[in-house]
This record gives sequence, structure tokens and C-alpha cells, in this order.
Amino acid sequence: MGLLNKFFGKHMGLIVLLSSAVALFYPASFLWVKTSWINYLLMIIMFGMGMTLKPEAFLFVFKRPLDILTGTLAQFIIMPLLAYAISKGFRLEAGLMVGMILVGTCPGGTASNVITYLSKGDVPLSVAMTSVNTLLAPFLTPFITYLLLRTTVHIDMLAMFLTIIKIVIVPIALGLILNKFFEKTCEKAAEFLPFVSIFCITLTVASVVSHNALGIRQTGALILIAVIAHNLLGLLTGYLLGMLLKMTPAKKRTLAIEVGMQNSGLAVSLAKTSFPDLAMATVPGAIFSVWHNISGTFLASIFQRLENKQDS
Repeated sequence: MGLLNKFFGKHMGLIVLLSSAVALFYPASFLWVKTSWINYLLMIIMFGMGMTLKPEAFLFVFKRPLDILTGTLAQFIIMPLLAYAISKGFRLEAGLMVGMILVGTCPGGTASNVITYLSKGDVPLSVAMTSVNTLLAPFLTPFITYLLLRTTVHIDMLAMFLTIIKIVIVPIALGLILNKFFEKTCEKAAEFLPFVSIFCITLTVASVVSHNALGIRQTGALILIAVIAHNLLGLLTGYLLGMLLKMTPAKKRTLAIEVGMQNSGLAVSLAKTSFPDLAMATVPGAIFSVWHNISGTFLASIFQRLENKQDS
């Protein structure tokens, strides 16, 4: 199972990209994955995250509060503002703009922990940032989304709050409880979790792409460029902030990855649940899910080379 996880982890970006391409040009191949399944697929991923978390990830906050505070402020300020500026600059229609803002206001994704590890970054810091930002998401994601979109669309902050609680916080809490009382079992199950997470992410992205294939093909170049710009500017801004604060190389890499890589699966779920009348709102999150795994893997290879040169 270790080799299988290693293979899927190494080629995650390619797997998601290929499945998305098939869904885009042959939508029928993934129409069987109902959009109503997306919440459940995300809940499985969050449950798996909870099973792997240790109390140390939360105690870490008290050991290095300044680092965590920096990561949280960067996460919930930089990416939302970038999403808003890009949406306005590209004059995106309401549905795509909502999707971009949701990607920006969501916390970092679990993939950031893997990319941080591959980049030889500060993995404990990455896990702590992801955990803290995910727990803050029920409050900050609806609030920031409301601030940025209140003049564009109607936003039900309470409904968004409850959705995040249901599909993120509850599964993570259940995973933590299970890990507390059945630690050995969870350690064995953890061997399968990377494969399960990648499988769920792939199905989520392929489902969104297949059900919106026509709309994506019609606006493809525009939204693709917007999403890529959002991700790359997030990575760059996070790294520059680390330089400004004179962080260590490992911390700078971690901050860049945590800022630039979002829980785009959550953005897709929120778009589907909170904005059902805006079908295209799910598209930016789906494209981001494909792209940030590709850019993250590429960035990790660059950081690895830099680290190896410094060691030699």
C-alpha cells in the first residue's frame, strides 16, 4: 500500500488533470458522479484529516503563536483580496466571481501539508496552520465572503456557517475522537488515507467539470488564466511576506504553500450549497483543485533543488 500511496501522491496533479480533461471533453464519462455527492466526498477527506491529527498540532499554537498568527492573517487577507482584484480585473460574471471569492476565503487544503513535506519546509508549522485556519473557517469564510460580495449577490452567512460546520468541523472532530480511543487502528487506516483523499478529490473535480463542461469550454481561457494567476500570486505573496519577516527558508516555503494552496474542494461544496442558482460558481474551485496540485508539485521540485544545492 505504501508504494501505491507514493505513486498517487507523486502523480496527484497528473491524475486530477487527466480525469478533468476526460470529464471536459467526454462529460458522460463522469456524469454518474452526482453533484449531491460532493459534500460527502469532502466529509470523507476531512474525516481522514481528523484521524491523522494529534493534540500536538493544536499545542503548537501556544509554542509558536507569532508564526500561526502570521499564517492565519496571510491566509484570510491575501487570498480573498487577490480573488476580488482578479475577478474585477477580468470582469468575471457573477457566478465565476462568487467561485473565485469562495476559493480565496476558504482555508488551506490538506494537500499543502504534503507539498510542504516534499518542499522540505516546516511540516509541523504547516499542519498547525491548516488545522487552525480550518477551525476558524466557519466564522471567517462566511464573514469575508459577505464583505466582498454583499453588493453582488445575496449571501446567507448562517447557512454558510452551518455548511462548514457539517462538512468540515464535524468530520474532523469525529476523526479526532476515533484517533483518541482507537489510535492503533487509525495508524493502520492512515496507510490508505492518501489514496482515499486523492480518489475523493478526483471524483469531486471530475463531477464539477463534467456537469459544467459546456460553460467551462465557453469561458475556459478566461477563468483558467484567472485561477492560475490567483494561485501563483498567492504563492509568490506568501513567500515575499516570509522574506519581509526574515523567516528561515523552511518557514518561507511553508508560508508560501499555505497561502497559495486552498481547500478548493470546500469552495466547490459551498458554491453548490450556498449559491445553487449560480451553476458556474463551482467552476473556479474545480479548476483550482486541478491547477494548485500541478503548481504545488512543480514548486516542491524547485525547492528541493535549491535545498540540495545548499547542502552540497
